[in-house]
Amino acid sequence: MEFTVMTFNLRYNEKKDGNNAWPHRVDQAADLIRRYRPSAIGTQEGLRSMLDDLQVRLPGYAWVGEGRGGGHEDEHNAIFYDTSLLSVQEWGQFWLSETPERPNSVSWNSSLPRICTWARLQSIAEPGLEWMLYNTHLDHIGQEARVKGAALIRSQMERYVGLAAGADASAVDSPLPAVLTGDFNAWPSNPAIVQLCSELFDAFRLHDGAVGLTAHSFQGGSDGQPIDYIFASAGVRVLEAQVIHDNVDGRYPSDHYPVLARMRIEPRERE
Repeated sequence: MEFTVMTFNLRYNEKKDGNNAWPHRVDQAADLIRRYRPSAIGTQEGLRSMLDDLQVRLPGYAWVGEGRGGGHEDEHNAIFYDTSLLSVQEWGQFWLSETPERPNSVSWNSSLPRICTWARLQSIAEPGLEWMLYNTHLDHIGQEARVKGAALIRSQMERYVGLAAGADASAVDSPLPAVLTGDFNAWPSNPAIVQLCSELFDAFRLHDGAVGLTAHSFQGGSDGQPIDYIFASAGVRVLEAQVIHDNVDGRYPSDHYPVLARMRIEPRERE
């Protein structure tokens, strides 16, 4: 069955952004989501008030997630999903630290607490079809934090997922297909990305032409390299991927371009 998945760094509500502050672009962000109607969206940097703003403007969507400070404190990596297509069977969150269950925890020279939110999604049309969506935001300063954070995500995914094609999934009772979205604050050559590509499929391999940058500081353009990605495990066939450059008279819904991937997900057979 086919689904579309988006990763979208919303840019937190910063008054210093002036005309680009969240209140001036929330409608544009919601319009973009309605236009492309992704089945699920991994968002980054959303404060609770921002997520509530989107929820009001996106009938038919719901979301799960916590803030990185615990509860709804600070930025979220919220997962939105189209309730006509998907239901959430289970969801959770862990911190990218040596104590992943402890809210607000920091390790490995990370400049801030960093998190990964996950959801086990079930198809409404095919209730036997379930898949995992993981959504993260790696540190923007600490390279050790990026590399070890990515490694922790891979480790946590093993709870549900047989990762690479050919990987031994015998430790997983019923391995599920999985998608990983996020702002990784790393170019494709960064070891954090390289290690993920060793076990997951980078959707940009299906991108038509050069990918270009995905973080543009509200300036637009395409010269550069991406830091926002969508990865897929075995059991997920990526059909196409695109970077969305939509703007209105040079005004953008965020300082990052959303990335969208269309994929086919098949139920994984039990071992």
